[in-house]
Amino acid sequence: MRYINEWKENERVIDHYLCKQKQSLKTKTGKTYYSLKLQDKTGVADAKVWELHDDIQDFEENEVIKVDGTVLLYNGDVQIKVNRIRRSLEGEYEPRELIPRTEKDIDALHDQLMGYIDSITHPHLQQLVRHIITEEPTISKALRHHSAAKAMHHGYLGGLLEHTVCVVELCDFLALRYKNVDRDMLMAAAILHDIAKIFELTPMPSNKYTDDGQMLGHIYLGAELVSRTAAGIPGFPPVVESLLKHAMLAHHGEYEFGSPKLPATLEAFILHAADNMDAKIKVYEEHFTGYQGTETWTGFHRTLGRYMRKSDY
Repeated sequence: MRYINEWKENERVIDHYLCKQKQSLKTKTGKTYYSLKLQDKTGVADAKVWELHDDIQDFEENEVIKVDGTVLLYNGDVQIKVNRIRRSLEGEYEPRELIPRTEKDIDALHDQLMGYIDSITHPHLQQLVRHIITEEPTISKALRHHSAAKAMHHGYLGGLLEHTVCVVELCDFLALRYKNVDRDMLMAAAILHDIAKIFELTPMPSNKYTDDGQMLGHIYLGAELVSRTAAGIPGFPPVVESLLKHAMLAHHGEYEFGSPKLPATLEAFILHAADNMDAKIKVYEEHFTGYQGTETWTGFHRTLGRYMRKSDY
């Protein structure tokens, strides 16, 4: 298979890819064309179908299609000009080659997470976190494979588990560097801060927002999950429940980033800092990994709102 991260400018590519997105648009002169996003396990690339003729057969989003086209570079990123498309037939492709996934060992990540749960000494917090992670049927089944986001960062199979473990590691490190940090509270909040992404986004490969994801979002859904679980644990302290929910509600840090509350506790602020660090560094990492141009400056990144430069590594 010719993987997306191997594409070279001006080469012809004939292979099978997942159609992640399909838009029917019009040029300035009113001519209809397709703008697509193609995906395999190495990443996502833009594709344009400028001529809609008989060799462009019917297909839909989230279908695997066979593509014949020429690779171009546009603002430093690979893009393919497509000449022919048809639906792929069963047996022509290997599904696992088309879904991006974490490069890390999923079993090892899960074991790490369980080790962090074991390290929580507050009995009510540990019971709550353990119940959500291991006994909630939807969560325990989906955690190993769910993505952490639709597009911005860790948007691949296993991305949620990878992101969660990294945030927990950062919080554990920071908890030992500063005074007056409630490590148990911080660990519990870090483990659970994005757990409701499982309800916000559909499973891979579609990875789309659910109705509850669009209307409520993972921050509210996560706090609601904590309330529901705490209600089933005898003697769960109300103030502990409130502190945990506050850290989760405030982990985006600013109102403009969808946070319903600003961090008011040290644990909430450390969680926000760790979450923001891992997410933003991953954006840089994925940007530079996918960049195939030769320039040191790789262009303007719209999500981060800045021009980006490769390090001389």
